[in-house]
Amino acid sequence: MCETCGCNVTPGNAELARAPVAHGTTAVDVLDRLLAANDRTARHNREHFDEHRVLAVNLMSAPGSGKTALLEATADAFRGELRVAALVGDLETENDAKRIRARGVPAVQITTGGACHLDAHMVHDALHEMDLDGLDVLFIENVGNLVCPASFDLGQHRSVALLSYTEGDDKPAKYPVLFRGADLVLLTKCDLAPHMEDFDPARAERCVRELASPAPMHALSARKGTNLRPWLEWVRAGLASVREAHPHDHRERVAG
Repeated sequence: MCETCGCNVTPGNAELARAPVAHGTTAVDVLDRLLAANDRTARHNREHFDEHRVLAVNLMSAPGSGKTALLEATADAFRGELRVAALVGDLETENDAKRIRARGVPAVQITTGGACHLDAHMVHDALHEMDLDGLDVLFIENVGNLVCPASFDLGQHRSVALLSYTEGDDKPAKYPVLFRGADLVLLTKCDLAPHMEDFDPARAERCVRELASPAPMHALSARKGTNLRPWLEWVRAGLASVREAHPHDHRERVAG
């Protein structure tokens, strides 16, 4: 999609898109340059996360699947245990960031204008407003979209795809790139299951497995607090993995 609709140009990389190019350069050449620059910045972001021993999680889904509600419930569940924060992507408004801040969690809103996804440059700029020293987990709530966010590495350690009971259970088959690349698939709004007879969680999982994805799947309801434990344990395990790979805090290295 980004190859044809122009959404690969975002507020974060527009300067690169405007940079002079050689005569005869095609749109594909420009796209390749933008994606290469994005990947370099993503690696830089990941180095920051690793240095600070912070787990970065990219949340992707269609609009209205419950990403913000999940973050609210997660913030409540981890209060007093883990220090969490969020970068929140939307085309306009600070509505979602305000909801997360109301839980006492630092949140930086990234407004993308016309861009239908976050990219590594936007995340990097937002990190200047975030104190990674004081964090354990940084959640990146991507723009609601099942296509474009899957193509852009943000520097995250893990990616999560949300699929709500109010959507079709064939979404993984229709939008394979996003679900194939997910490290975890969450079936959200499971409290609505009695009213969504057309949604078959077994069929949704079959669609994921047909993508050769081994990602675990969990059904939960953030609003009702139902079955949150597997999700919370997955986050804890991800943080432990990051800290095992980077056992020494960067501040200790400086002090030494």
